[in-house]
Amino acid sequence: MSADLSTLSILWPALVAGLLVTATHVPLGMQVLERGIVFIDLAVAQVAGVGVILADALGWEPTGAAVQVAALGAALACALLLTWTERRWPEVQEAVIGVIFVLASSAAVLLLAKNPHGGEHLRDLLAGQILWVAPAQLLVVTLVYGAILALWFGMRERFGRIGFYAIFAVAVTISVQLVGLYLVFVTLVVPALATWHSRKRRLLKGYGIGTLGYVFGLLASLAWDLPSGPMIVCAVTLLGLAAFSLAQTGRSGQGA
Repeated sequence: MSADLSTLSILWPALVAGLLVTATHVPLGMQVLERGIVFIDLAVAQVAGVGVILADALGWEPTGAAVQVAALGAALACALLLTWTERRWPEVQEAVIGVIFVLASSAAVLLLAKNPHGGEHLRDLLAGQILWVAPAQLLVVTLVYGAILALWFGMRERFGRIGFYAIFAVAVTISVQLVGLYLVFVTLVVPALATWHSRKRRLLKGYGIGTLGYVFGLLASLAWDLPSGPMIVCAVTLLGLAAFSLAQTGRSGQGA
């Protein structure tokens, strides 16, 4: 009984974190796919990560407000840069995003090169530590994500480029520190891609793929004692592939 309670105490904050990320990132991911800038989350998240690493190198408290400001400031600066490049050179925006991602990744490696725990920090940034999400984090994240969702569903038609990139930067900055870059990317892209041909109730289907992916991924990681982040990535991707295949089958049947 005590083992079951211990497992539940670890599992529920991780699941809530996953559901919060799904709630915000599925609609944002659909917009990303529509704009044709799939890798923007990787670039913005990596730049935010560089902000965290730089703050850590300066000796700032890892969980303090200064680190969050550094991460958010770096992500917003990246968002403003991408706003400018999209307006100036829209035809090469995806290439620009790729260059920013590689540059930020290289900067992170350089900043961590002489840190004895550098490899661990880099792994946490990429794969995350979703099982170690603290319940106290979830209240603040819920409030911020609630505001993001209210703005998105209430005012997104009036955002424009700057508004979209800014709200995207805020969401990704929080999420990458909560669950890691890999999960941020897969939650944004896979549900949107899997439901690309399912215009009817598309958002609901996307939420279903993300939610079930986190549930099955967490349960599988606990059952097989494997890392939770990569397992959730695999679960979401497999569910997305199944949903995409079913949608394609349905379209073929209608065409016949």
